[in-house]
Formats: sequence, C-alpha cells, structure tokens
Amino acid sequence: MTSSSDRSNDVGVERSYEIRTYGCQMNVHDSERLSGLLEDAGYVRAPKDADGADVVVFNTCAVRENADNRLYGNLGQLAPKKAGRPGMQIAVGGCLAQKDRDTIVKKAPWVDVVFGTHNIGKLPVLLERARVQEEAQVEIAESLEAFPSTLPTRRESAYAAWVSISVGCNNTCTFCIVPALRGKEKDRRPGDILAEIEALVSEGVSEITLLGQNVNAYGSDIGDREAFSKLLRACGKIEGLERVRFTSPHPRDFTDDVIAAMAETPNVMPQLHMPLQSGSDRVLKAMRRSYRQERFLGIIEKVRAAMPDAALSTDIIVGFPGETEEDFEQTLYTVRESRFAQAFTFQYSKRPGTPAAEMDDQIPKEVVQERYERLVALQEEISWEENKKQVGRTLEVMVAEGEGRKDDATRRLSGRAPDNRLVHFTRPEEPVRPGDMVTVDITYAAPHHLLAEGPVSAVRRTAAGDAWERRNAAPAAKPAGVMLGLPTIGAPAAAPAPTGGCGCD
Repeated sequence: MTSSSDRSNDVGVERSYEIRTYGCQMNVHDSERLSGLLEDAGYVRAPKDADGADVVVFNTCAVRENADNRLYGNLGQLAPKKAGRPGMQIAVGGCLAQKDRDTIVKKAPWVDVVFGTHNIGKLPVLLERARVQEEAQVEIAESLEAFPSTLPTRRESAYAAWVSISVGCNNTCTFCIVPALRGKEKDRRPGDILAEIEALVSEGVSEITLLGQNVNAYGSDIGDREAFSKLLRACGKIEGLERVRFTSPHPRDFTDDVIAAMAETPNVMPQLHMPLQSGSDRVLKAMRRSYRQERFLGIIEKVRAAMPDAALSTDIIVGFPGETEEDFEQTLYTVRESRFAQAFTFQYSKRPGTPAAEMDDQIPKEVVQERYERLVALQEEISWEENKKQVGRTLEVMVAEGEGRKDDATRRLSGRAPDNRLVHFTRPEEPVRPGDMVTVDITYAAPHHLLAEGPVSAVRRTAAGDAWERRNAAPAAKPAGVMLGLPTIGAPAAAPAPTGGCGCD
C-alpha cells in the first residue's frame, strides 16, 4: 500500500476530502454526517473544480444487482491517481461495505478504510490509524454504536434539512437487503428529535424531512403505536418551522391517526410518498409485503378525502420473479386508480443475499423492458393530467437552489410548491434567495414540472433565506454537533476515540 503519511505530516497543510454518495436519502443524510466528522477533524471539502482530493469516501448502496461492479470500477479509476498522489486515502462505507467487508480490500488493496452502516462515526479515527500503521483498516460494527444524529453534521442546505427519527427496518421484503445491513428498527426519543428540529429552526432551517427506512413504523421500538402522528402534531407547534415532510412510509403502518395528523397540522405538507411495489396481490405476497391492493387503494381514498389537494407518489417494481401479464395488469389498474403525481419505476434486478434472487421463474429481460415501457407511458400520461389540474392555481413556492438546470438560460428561478411539485417561475425584479417564499400563478403544466410565466405577485423574505445568505457570504464555519474527541490530522491514533451515544421502507 502507498504510504499515506507524507502530506499529513506537513505542518499547516489542510487535507481535502470528497464524498461520493449512492442510494437512498438515508445515505445522503449519512454523508452529511461524514462531512461533519471530517471537517470536525480538520479536513476541508475539496472544491468542485479541484483535481482530486486527499481523501475520497464512497458511501455505497447495495440495492442494485450491479452495485459492486460500479464500486470496483470507480475504485479502479482511482488506483493510478492514488499511486501518483502521496498521502491520498480512499475509504468505502455504507451498505455495500457492510455486506462485502473484507472482500473490498481483497479486490481493491489500495483502499485504506472500510467501515459499515453502524459505525460511521469512526471514519476519522480509521483514516488516521491507516495513515500511522500504513495498512488497511476494516471495521464493521454488527449493531448501531451511536444514533447518527449525535454526530457532527455539514448539512448541504441552509434552509432544508433531513432529520432521522429511526434507523433499521423490521420488515422482511424478499427483494430488499436493507434490514440485513441496517439492522432492526431503533427509534429515537421524541424529545431528542424535537430538540434537533428546534435547533435547526433557530439556525434558519424552515423545512425538515423526517427520515426512516419505514418512517411511519416509528413508535414500535418505544411501545407507542401513535408515536408518529404525535410527532407530526408536535412539529406543528414549533414556531418558525414552515414545512414538514417525511419519507418513506409503509402501507402496513399507515393508520388513520397519521392521516388526521397530516390533515390537521398546517405545516405538514399535502404530499405523500407511498411505495406500492406491485398492484397484484399474488406478487405482493411473494414480495412479503404485508398489505394487498384493496388495502393500498383504501389508504389512497382516505388520504384524498382528508387532503383533496395532496400530491401522491410511489415506487413500483416491474418484472418481479413470477410476475404474469395478469399480475402486471393489476399494477396498471392500481396506478390508474391511484392517480399518482409521480412514480419511481424500477425494473427488477437481483439483490444478492435476498430471497427473491433465488426464486424460480425470473422474468426475461425483454419482457420486463416491454412492461416497464408501458408502465412509464401510463404514468407519464397521468402525471401530465394531474399537473394540468394545477393550472390557474396560486401557490406559495419555496425558492430552491440548483433545482432548475435551465434557469440561467430562461431567466427563471425554481422552487417547490407545498405538495413538492417543481415550479419554474419568472425571476422577480427584487432579489430573492433560496429559502425565501414567492407567490405565483401557475400558467402551464408539463409531466414533471409547472410553469408560472407571469410576474411574481409577492415575495416573502424568510429566516431561511437569511441563513442561505449568511452561509454564502462567509467562510464555512465548523459544523455544530457533539464533540467526539476525534484526533486532528497528524495526531497519534493508536486506539479509537470514544464515540458517545444516545437513543431506515
């Protein structure tokens, strides 16, 4: 292995880092924690236009069949760069690291650190130990060492934030490997969650998204079946918190008290992402999903009755082993009945280590592709029809950063409506910042966005916009968080530092 001690021993040299994130929102949030940990230990984020970083961290996902091929391909591309850059280190974490463990170092011996989903707080210690000992460090915890929210964080947005309320999952879906890698569900105490949200709001955050692998099962670990609806209502009492979202729920745990809490709490947004996966009862049983088509459509009906303007989205898998044309037609029927504003559609791919990967009657690729195209065409038609219903409505839109790829060319800005639809609007004459609110009239609808082509009728400057302005006007400050006693760069690391502790669909 190339020695990683050269540059880190230079007095006053700041080591840069880059994190490459794959997979779900939990991974995105974990990467914010990894950034916070590294900056707390003295690293600086590498500029986007920089020619590489001193430390490259892969936060991996194991959901897709070719996830490992993708990782090893990327690692292979970095090997010659590391050989020519003294002191460079490579770390691999996340779900694939939890699954493959020692295999990663065997296949890519130039990797310095491998860590799992349960011990992300150890990354700086492991990097330092690899530097001092000049050998790869592989440390995979079998259970959660500390709830991730106890760790320092470098949040990507000044105005919107993820807040994790639970980790792990108690479901046993046959296509999913997440429970094996993230462990059983562990809930965070409500007081800790609300304290974090209040702290975020005091810093200027005005929108939070509650995160969990099965977010509405929250409470099963602490013995309160109505804990999630109570949490939503408690969020409604936090002054300055304008928007509350959550992802991803499971139909099995979606109870009437949650629907009531959504409808009766003004800052809980009229948006629901409800994974369907399949509309066929037979396939749902094979998937080990603990609901059936009638139950799913019943939830949709109740949500629409309570919140007529709610936008619904979903996940659907096409071509699950054994899926017949009749099964697929049941999925199309459910999609027509549900009228989703958006659907994330996936062709089934084997997840190594899952029961479905070993099932008979794997569907031929060409059959899966043809069904997938029919589903996408149907959903595209429905999305467009549902968006056209928004034309003529007046909406308050939160200005977003980086949502509109063509904003500069079209002289527009972009943001999110309360139901999370993407809105492109005419740039107002007065300055607006990400996190500010604008009131616009919708004039045109496309399948995946809305347009407000007329003048903005109102601009509301917000504390969230102030927070964005502060972040972009001053050098990045050290992120707030529990101090872990982690070593700074160049400090001895003969033994890991203590990590503290507290109390993922």
